[in-house]
Amino acid sequence: MSEETKKKMVELGISEEVINQVLFVAKRMDAKGLVNSFAGNISAKVDGKIYITPTGQNKGLLTAEKLAVVNGDGQRIWGMKETSEIIMHSMAYDICDANGWDVGGVVHSHSRVLTAYSMAGLDVETEALPEMMGNFHKIPCVPYGAPGTKFIMTMAEPYFADGYRIVLLGNHGSLAVGKSVEDAMNVVEACESIAEQILITKYLMGGEKALDKEEVARFFEIYKENRENRKL
Repeated sequence: MSEETKKKMVELGISEEVINQVLFVAKRMDAKGLVNSFAGNISAKVDGKIYITPTGQNKGLLTAEKLAVVNGDGQRIWGMKETSEIIMHSMAYDICDANGWDVGGVVHSHSRVLTAYSMAGLDVETEALPEMMGNFHKIPCVPYGAPGTKFIMTMAEPYFADGYRIVLLGNHGSLAVGKSVEDAMNVVEACESIAEQILITKYLMGGEKALDKEEVARFFEIYKENRENRKL
């Protein structure tokens, strides 16, 4: 990043640190096949500004100059044209904020397995994997809403309001939130792996060996405790 670019960022109140965080997540997710040039987007929100990946760009080749920054009035003050799904990101921040959840990053992914579940309209859930039950409870799949519109969040809102960190968007991949953009990325990575394990066990191996009911209930209580610890 040139000194001239850094100077302009300072003049506009743009954080170099946040820019670098979003770029790091974009490149990591691209390398892992969780996003591509036409599917998926990544954002962070700091001091009222949304730092978000631009439309139609290879996530692995993004630079500080390309990343879009949108101010609180919805005006782009930096970078290339923001993804049309900034509506979804903005609504996710607003919903979480209104319900007291500490969220500073949003990741929309078209990872292979989670997207396949979304295309099938299936929740990702299990009573056989403690890590899933204790950390996420389940990953609900909500009905389809047109990409780039507010309707994509209509059915997802109750889940984010209730503290879910990730939902499947019907026929449209997943949407995850986190305290930071890196946290949101970690949720997607973990859930993609979990979804693959459940897919193999339930649908390829013919079924899972569930834990007993008391143990299942214990892990769901752990989930509730973990959820409350994420309150503002």
